Order: sequence, then C-alpha cells, then structure tokens
Amino acid sequence: MIKFIDLPTEFQNDSVKKYYEIVSKKKLSLVFKRIFDIIFSVLILLILFIPIVIISIAIKLDSKGSIFYRQERVTTYGKKFRIFKFRTMVSNADKIGTLVTVKSDSRITKVGKFLRKYRLDEFPQIFNIFLGEMSFVGTRPEVTKYVERYSDYMYATLLLPAGLTSYSSINYKDEDEIISKHLDNDSNIDDIYVNYILPDKMKYNLEYIERFSFWYDIKIMFKTFLSVFLEEK
Repeated sequence: MIKFIDLPTEFQNDSVKKYYEIVSKKKLSLVFKRIFDIIFSVLILLILFIPIVIISIAIKLDSKGSIFYRQERVTTYGKKFRIFKFRTMVSNADKIGTLVTVKSDSRITKVGKFLRKYRLDEFPQIFNIFLGEMSFVGTRPEVTKYVERYSDYMYATLLLPAGLTSYSSINYKDEDEIISKHLDNDSNIDDIYVNYILPDKMKYNLEYIERFSFWYDIKIMFKTFLSVFLEEK
C-alpha cells in the first residue's frame, strides 16, 4: 500500500485520508484478498471454460462484432485498465448512445439480454481479477468520464481494487430500470446517473471500506449468488 502523500492530487483531502487510515490497518486482509483472487480465478476459469466457449459462439451467431467488449475503467489509486465483458450490445454501441443503459435499450442484442439478466456478461472479468486489475469484491469500476465528476469523498472508493460485485451492485442490479424512472424529454442520462445513482451507490461503497475484511468479502459473494440466481426463480 502506497503512502498517503504519494496518492494522486485528487486523493489529497481529509475525506479520503479518513478511509486511507482505515484501509492501512487491514494489510493482512488485503494479502488474503489477493491470494484468494488468484486461486479462485484460476479455478473458475477451469470450471467455466466450456460455458465461456458456448457463450462466445452464441454471441457471434447472434450479431456482428467481437465476442468481448473492452472499455477503459478506473481502479486502485486512479489507475486505468481495460475491462473484459461479453459483448451484449450491437457493435459500437457506445458511439451511438450513452455509456449507461436504460430499460429496453434498443442496442442490447437477444443473447445480450439473457447474459445481462443473469450477469453472465461479467464472466470474462475473471481475467482482470487474475491480472490484479480487479478483485472479486469491491466498488464496480467506473469509466473515466464519471470518475472525473467525483466529489472529494468519492475518491476514497479507489483505495481498494475495483470489484466484480459489491452490496452496491446487488442493490442496483436493476439500475437501468431506476434510470428509466428519472428519464424524461429534458433529462440527460449521464446527469441522472451522476446526480441520482452514483451518490447512493457511494454510501454502500464507503460502508464496504469501513467493514472490509476477507470474511466480509466471502459474505458479499454469497449474497450476490442468492441475489442473481435464486431471486430469478
């Protein structure tokens, strides 16, 4: 863990320092977190190899474009990386619309709709986790344009690796429907996300930093499984 004075300029505020001091006392949990990420990501890749191949074929048969969607995101200390996701939209979707999806978004493909429902489009992020760019649990990585609109305290969420899941992800798994409720002819989707969705997500993200431990991560992973699969039945 780097020293506070070595953090990027935007991190140099009292709000971030408060959470930095909390995280700095949990170095052992961070070590266990990384060891778990490496071992579990390898196991999952072995187990999911065939499903990943099947999904890849389905995506190619369903629509033109690449199998994976690569997009720049922000992780620990503001470092940028390219996230892996199965493509669920038409090719170049981010160039013909907003970076945030809404309910019944016309850019979503047939296969993509199924993948998004069960969050199967997130599978390829196992590669990001193995590489150390992400973790299984942590704040969902945002695109640069949204991070640039962070309030001072929000940068505290970048003291830990970005994650595949979190309590924020669980509570906002139907984010597109929530955004649609605020949408009208005069509204901007990006502004809705930054002004209404993001601040509420941050409450869960900051609580995660306060309660962070290896076993707390395991609890969140279990709740994610229940939320995604059992509630759909």
